[in-house]
Amino acid sequence: MQLKSKLTAAILAAAISVTTYSPAQADGLAGAYLAGRIAGTDYDFKAASQYYARALARDTKNPFLMEFAILSFVGAGEIERAIPVAKRLHSTDPDNQIANMLVMADLAKSGDFDGAFNFLESGSAVGPLVDGLVMAWVQIGQGQMSGGIATFDEVSKSPGLASFGMYHKAMALAIAGDLEGADEILSGRSGQQLPPTRRGVMAHIEILSQLERNQDAVDRLTELFGNDLDPGLASLKQRLLAGETLPMTVVRNATDGIAEVYFTVAGALLGETNDSYTLLYTRIAELLRPDHTEAILLSAQLLENLARYELATEAYNKIPLDDPAFHVAELGRAEALRKSGNIDAAIEVLQRLSKSNADQASIHVALGDLLRRNEMFEDATAAYDKAIALNANPDASQWPLYFSRGITYERTDRWEQAEADFRKALELVPDQPQVLNYLGYSFVEMKQNLDEALDMIQRAVAGRPNDGYITDSLGWVLYRLGRYQEAVPHMERAAELEPVDPIINDHLGDVFWAVGRKREAEFQWYRALSFEPEEEDAVRIRRKLEIGLDAVLEEEGAKPIKLSNDG
Repeated sequence: MQLKSKLTAAILAAAISVTTYSPAQADGLAGAYLAGRIAGTDYDFKAASQYYARALARDTKNPFLMEFAILSFVGAGEIERAIPVAKRLHSTDPDNQIANMLVMADLAKSGDFDGAFNFLESGSAVGPLVDGLVMAWVQIGQGQMSGGIATFDEVSKSPGLASFGMYHKAMALAIAGDLEGADEILSGRSGQQLPPTRRGVMAHIEILSQLERNQDAVDRLTELFGNDLDPGLASLKQRLLAGETLPMTVVRNATDGIAEVYFTVAGALLGETNDSYTLLYTRIAELLRPDHTEAILLSAQLLENLARYELATEAYNKIPLDDPAFHVAELGRAEALRKSGNIDAAIEVLQRLSKSNADQASIHVALGDLLRRNEMFEDATAAYDKAIALNANPDASQWPLYFSRGITYERTDRWEQAEADFRKALELVPDQPQVLNYLGYSFVEMKQNLDEALDMIQRAVAGRPNDGYITDSLGWVLYRLGRYQEAVPHMERAAELEPVDPIINDHLGDVFWAVGRKREAEFQWYRALSFEPEEEDAVRIRRKLEIGLDAVLEEEGAKPIKLSNDG
């Protein structure tokens, strides 16, 4: 956390560097500008880029319009359109950090390291960390390896930034052929323990393989990721065990190194600043290295966070079929499709993926979850069956799988199998509040095992005292047991925690009725109706308001409250 805060302090100024100029009020300009601002506020980058391009055609020198056009172009994935605008903005405002990011990236992409060196030397800054790391890679691109290494060392001396400088130094040493020096840094033997990021570990494994230490590479892989590996890591392990010498792929040259700078910073900024700003860094990493899978996936994640699902889907589509992370991209694409409301397409993606990656339990789970959320319970059960079959010795991490399958059994009136799965989930994690509550509440609704149900729900509440739905379950089981006065404070607490839930308000009304607070009961039933319950529940609530709870219970063949209280 300290590392991320240091980094954020070092470069966050760039995130708020938007100019304070106002666009000229030329004829026709204001409309395009305002439309662009509205689209930009909603992160509709494609629409915003069109409006800002139109505005810039009328006012080509306005720095305010140029910066917002750049942000929109980059967000939309049209970074090549942003570069000429960035160059124009830099010529009028050399201190604009967003423009400088893109100008520098363009120089690096073209291999003009002398131009990049002069650009940085002239004071065209992005931020202390970015400038230092990029300068080091630019020097290496110029053939000045010793100068680049010295610059990495200088960055590493900055408080909180040592791991960034050392990681990039290790990459530079590796491409220079000093594999032992790179290993010393990545192993931690140099005295600086680096965070075990996936790309850092991948680089270390490749370096160990280059050093003819494949077994050490396998041990490192197992140490950090265990034995349950995703397809990419599993393939890597197989290649190592087969004696193959892995090539260096994480960073291959100076341009890759600069791409890695932007990706590294994006990862550190994640959650620390607005996702649309972090997206600048991932998009630049993609520009510099189009096959940077992790940068593409992070761009997609950021776009999902911004609810730009179409753009996220476009990003996921960039991952080729033969990429080890293809299944990760397809899982992400399915989720983006789901969030955009295209459920059928999302299901199709996961069904196809579950066939091509039949040995990946996580894919079957994702398909099961999607089907279950869309009430396709029997199909969801079949997906969960396949996932469970792949886990011969389930551990605590598998409790959600049994819980989810149990729900599909319960929703398709297969209670015996449902109860068995719920109890299996509790065997794996005995005090899991969600499972305790679901099983306990199910017993309450079936009017079975009420004492056990009470114990389960009490344990669930102890685990999650501020969960309104679990607290409602406790009040409801006490009501079912005829312990009405005890039920009142729990039901009132549940309604405080979830004030607009129709079922909880309905339950509170029933509990009030049971203790003689009939006017308050009617008030709660009216509240419950105002929150639009399911039609079946609404019919019953209206009937209670017409004739009272006791009469409704008699109509249903149950004992009225007054009789239950008496006996």
